[in-house]
Amino acid sequence: QVQLVESGGGLVQVGGSLRLSCAASGRTLDDYSVGWFRQVPGRQREVVSCKSNSAIGTYYAPFAKGRFTISRDKAKNEAYLEMNLLTPEDTAVYYCAADTTSLIARNLCQFSDSPAWGQGTQVTISS
Repeated sequence: QVQLVESGGGLVQVGGSLRLSCAASGRTLDDYSVGWFRQVPGRQREVVSCKSNSAIGTYYAPFAKGRFTISRDKAKNEAYLEMNLLTPEDTAVYYCAADTTSLIARNLCQFSDSPAWGQGTQVTISS
């Protein structure tokens, strides 16, 4: 199983940007589809963006389209989420996930019941 560690979260003002990183170890991330999810206390975890292991399938949640960009770096065994034009509604803990069984297309991101998860990184947007 791959191990994942997120970084890059923090406190930024409205309209600012952050770049989250997901560093993988134990296995090559190329074997996995990757996804970014977020969760606010008291609410269910929601999908932000996903990219298949072939890098062909890419999904963005409606709130992420045009503002967020998911990417992968094979050489570094990492994945990223570039976030721009941040609003207070983007405040959440952001999690990276990796899965060998997934369905990812422009309008779909479906992971299995047991992907690998990182520990999460807090993103706080101040108004």
